[in-house]
Amino acid sequence: MTRARFPVLFPLLLVAACSAAPGGRAVVSGAGPDELLKLRSGPGLEYRVVLGLPDGTALTRRDCVTELGQQWCRVSLAAAPGVSGFVSGDYLAER
Repeated sequence: MTRARFPVLFPLLLVAACSAAPGGRAVVSGAGPDELLKLRSGPGLEYRVVLGLPDGTALTRRDCVTELGQQWCRVSLAAAPGVSGFVSGDYLAER
């Protein structure tokens, strides 16, 4: 009985985990002490790097999309809202 529910529940849990409210606050987390999270001009590795963001950078999350199985979130800098782009959702934490 538990196995039968797993295929139904897993997609719901995945969607719930990825559905942070647009306009919500987020912070860069997990890039590492000597690494920068790349803010890109589009949702994917093939887009140009706008700038690097260290851990702890405050962001405003706009929306997220999935490209080739990777979640990309459109964000802007909390301190400079005119600076925006896409980052991997794997490196964002709710604030």
